[in-house]
Amino acid sequence: MNIELWTWNTPNGRKISAALEEMGLAYTVKPVNISKNEQFNPDFLKISPNNRIPAIVDPDGPGGMPISVFESGAILIYLGAKSGKFWPSDLRAQVPVLEWLMWQMGGFGPMPGQVHHFLAVENEQDRRYGLERYKKETLRLYGVADRRLAEVEFFAGPISIADFAILGWAWRHERHQVDLAQFPNVKRWYETMMARPATKRGFEVALS
Repeated sequence: MNIELWTWNTPNGRKISAALEEMGLAYTVKPVNISKNEQFNPDFLKISPNNRIPAIVDPDGPGGMPISVFESGAILIYLGAKSGKFWPSDLRAQVPVLEWLMWQMGGFGPMPGQVHHFLAVENEQDRRYGLERYKKETLRLYGVADRRLAEVEFFAGPISIADFAILGWAWRHERHQVDLAQFPNVKRWYETMMARPATKRGFEVALS
């Protein structure tokens, strides 16, 4: 049976569609229109208690029993473990995957997300302060990524779920007004990732 992907066309949603395509796992999209506050519907609340997309329902979970998973990072770890792809079995190899996955979840997502928010603020004073603060931090994070990618091909060395997590937000670099030409190693990585046929499908599939 197909995994249900409850999501919308956002960076966090695209992380999961790209990973599912790359892992070769069958899935069905269940759109959650966040512009209409559908994330607060009781049916969705049952599988995502934080009222945020994405979430998944796997009818064939551990022991053959259904399971739901919310939070994109947790979903990626679950899918990696289930498929045996992009998630190493060796504990030492897992560490950099977890480090860069947590780096994305804690910073490279929340910070550019604030840029997206303040770009839409009408009050110029509020807008200027917010953009200055969060664009500076977003650029710092791109710098961190660029230095890392000067040393390795992908964030954890071999390609992993961390790359799909980070790619979801790098996909929106134009929206948060970042020119990838300033970060040549990120640009190389981004173009490599987006050229992968399965990843490409994951970013083209209709989520909304």
